[in-house]
Amino acid sequence: MIRVDQAGEYGATRIYAGQLAVLRRNSTAAKMVARMAAQEQRHLDRFDALMAERRVRPTALQPAWNVAGYALGAVTALISPSAAMACTEAVETEIDRHYGAQLEHLGDSDPELAADIAEFRAEELEHRDVAREAGAATAPCYPLLTFGIRAACRVAIGLSKRI
Repeated sequence: MIRVDQAGEYGATRIYAGQLAVLRRNSTAAKMVARMAAQEQRHLDRFDALMAERRVRPTALQPAWNVAGYALGAVTALISPSAAMACTEAVETEIDRHYGAQLEHLGDSDPELAADIAEFRAEELEHRDVAREAGAATAPCYPLLTFGIRAACRVAIGLSKRI
């Protein structure tokens, strides 16, 4: 559970890095992305600490998530700021589902981890809502774009659990 969450937060930091590399520095979209990126970095730092404390190995796919996340962020930002927001909306929708299932599975068995996941889930939902308010649905090919990104997220989650 910690491995896949760390991989997801790592991927999110790479998506936002790719978006920030492309978006105009002081644009509204870049400011929103920078704020979300800082929160994702905090999530990643926490999961990194939990991995060290609990001796959990990282996914062997981390180099792939590095490249794939950055590329996804850069490509969506190159399409348009609204496509970058659609990417955020799609990713955060899947993360909400993923974290919700984890919280259900954890129950009362690990209150510390459950508290972290619940806190991060709330922030991920905030990111999704910010993206929606920023015009995610106006992105070119919005239904296809978000469908593809959500499917890729599900695949990445499944692979990170196993590898």
